[in-house]
Amino acid sequence: MSITEKNPQTVDNRRKRRRGKTKGRIVDINALLQVQSLLGDESRAKDLLIEHLHKIQDKFGHLSAAHLVALASEMRLAPTEVYEAASFYHHFDVVKENDRVPPPLTVRVCESVSCEMAGAQELISALESSLGNEVRVQRVPCVGRCDMAPVAVVGQNTIDRAQNESVKAAVDAGEISQSMPDNSIDYAAYKADGGYRIYHRLLAGKISGDEIIEVLNGTALRGLGGAGFPVGRKWGILREQAAPRLMAINIDEGEPGTFKDRYYMLKDPHRFLEGMLIAASVIGIDHCYIYVRDEYPSVSAILRLAIEALQSESGYDLPRIELRRGAGAYICGEESAMIESIEGKRGMPRLRPPYVAEVGLFGRPTLEHNCETLWWVRDVVDKGSEWFDSQGRNGRKGLRSFSVSGRVNKPGVHLAPAGITMRELIEEYCGGMRDGHEFYGYFPGGASGGILPASLGDIPLDFDTLQPYDCFIGSAAVIVLSDADTAKQAALNSLKFFAHESCGQCTPCRVGTEKAVSIMQTDNWDIEALRDLSSVMIDASICGLGQAAPNPILSVIKYFPHELGLEPEDEK
Repeated sequence: MSITEKNPQTVDNRRKRRRGKTKGRIVDINALLQVQSLLGDESRAKDLLIEHLHKIQDKFGHLSAAHLVALASEMRLAPTEVYEAASFYHHFDVVKENDRVPPPLTVRVCESVSCEMAGAQELISALESSLGNEVRVQRVPCVGRCDMAPVAVVGQNTIDRAQNESVKAAVDAGEISQSMPDNSIDYAAYKADGGYRIYHRLLAGKISGDEIIEVLNGTALRGLGGAGFPVGRKWGILREQAAPRLMAINIDEGEPGTFKDRYYMLKDPHRFLEGMLIAASVIGIDHCYIYVRDEYPSVSAILRLAIEALQSESGYDLPRIELRRGAGAYICGEESAMIESIEGKRGMPRLRPPYVAEVGLFGRPTLEHNCETLWWVRDVVDKGSEWFDSQGRNGRKGLRSFSVSGRVNKPGVHLAPAGITMRELIEEYCGGMRDGHEFYGYFPGGASGGILPASLGDIPLDFDTLQPYDCFIGSAAVIVLSDADTAKQAALNSLKFFAHESCGQCTPCRVGTEKAVSIMQTDNWDIEALRDLSSVMIDASICGLGQAAPNPILSVIKYFPHELGLEPEDEK
């Protein structure tokens, strides 16, 4: 018997009450008008949710409940969908009803490994004392300028090698926008130097897609975002998938110590765009998405100008190119999390299989690449695989872009032979150690790549060479430690970063990183508990964040036991 049959009068009364009330929040008409004005004639498609949230955040400095409800109404989404996406990303200030609105200006100070070594904590304390109540000082993870540590960001204006006085001067002067670099190679200069010649030959049928893949298969060029998958093989796999195929390009380098993508995009954006267009033509892709981290406003601006010039001046029949803006989530460097974000959702990694090459962006086969990988395509195809492979050292092949920060005289992006050792890199490219500092240890692959002691400074740096030492090179983000540092503190800093950036989807990572931080903050580490935590995180985490987060812990236990009062283990 149904409820209606049991008590029809009760059900009828409930229906009447529902008809008299609006379910959920009422849309504020003023907020709705403001949202409509900001969005203008742009599409209200669901995948643009993150982009539209940025418009509101940029305009008002925060996201109010009224604006979130209005945006949901305008995009025909449930308010919960909008709220869960907005609250996931660190760069969105979601203000609930009765909450305090954040101050009109925020100064973000990086406190990741390189900046902490350069005095970030002291800088934060000084700024908190010297800046007034109208300025919020916020501790943030890596902002991608580790070679200029410590770094503060006033609004969107980056202050390199920041001091209390320089930051305060920028605040007082109202300098909140980042200036555009003046040394970027524009379309005319790039074209004059042979740019787009390979792409033109491909379109004209003077070189085939098969020939290009053959060159790539014959070279050591691998994915340079960290995974190291052979480029030619990836392109071949995508060509076999059903159309339509899409491309998603990752410029969301959030790994502490990494800044090479920013360097290349600001220096020579058209070289990257040509690589993207070659890939699109060879594979048969007519829609490309470029995902740029929110900490890189100048990169977005440079790319926008480069794309506009290409569209207006080249005369080529180009694929559709869309720039998408991240919102402060390291996890979106993981390929499937980035795809979720492009689709307008929280950046939560997907379970695999299926892989994104089969079921990726909007459910279509997707070529996912790091921007530097595509940056190299022109030279490899033009000069040949023999040229690229001959650049290596110590039995390795190719070139690597090392982002070097820490206690060296010349931090920065250094293009060096794959297989170079840490000692060679420091002496030949980085001008040696800073005065008064002795080489003590190094991260060979960013915060997640583990930590090695100076006694292992003669290992060739490349894919596959560091795994026997329980480390990896990743995107070649090298942080150099000296005798003024401790691996124990560097590892703690790294685990704080992972705890902050965990997406929270899986328990091993979400709980494991927080528990590890609490243990590592004590004077005497519980080694057995840290080993157990590490084992669970490595074996059971969904994605690479949780799987790699324990590497700094295990490195300290294995290679720096004296810092923990332990007997040394065999370094081999």
